[in-house]
Order: sequence, then C-alpha cells, then structure tokens
Amino acid sequence: MSAITITVPDSIYNKVKELAERDQSSVEQFAVLALAEKMSSIVTTDYLEKRANRAKPGRLRELLEKAPAVMPQEGDSLP
Repeated sequence: MSAITITVPDSIYNKVKELAERDQSSVEQFAVLALAEKMSSIVTTDYLEKRANRAKPGRLRELLEKAPAVMPQEGDSLP
C-alpha cells in the first residue's frame, strides 16, 4: 500500500469526520472509498464515451426491425 498526505479545508475535514463516524469507518477509510468512487465514475464515463463513439445511428432501426411484432406479456406493459 502507498500513503498520501493531503491538505483539505477544515470545513471539509470536519464534515468528512462526521460522515465517517456515522458510517462507522475511519476518516482514512472514508477518503479511500471516496477516491475509489471518483475513479469508478471517470472510468465508467470513459467506457461509455468509447462505446458511444462506436455507435452507428442507422443500426438501431435495423435491430428494432428484427424484433417480433407481438403484444407484451401480461404485466410487462406500461400503465
């Protein structure tokens, strides 16, 4: 494991400390989870942008035309 030192405003530290206590974790654990969540958000956004760039606009219609024209099963329709 690696260690990092960060400087944060007192107001943020105090809120993080309060939330960590409520979460029954340490400030360090809370910060690590916050970093992991932010990383996950960025990685997911990157992935979705790459997928969107591969999209072929006309392909959706082709796929929908292959779907059978049947009524939805009972309980599987909009109100």
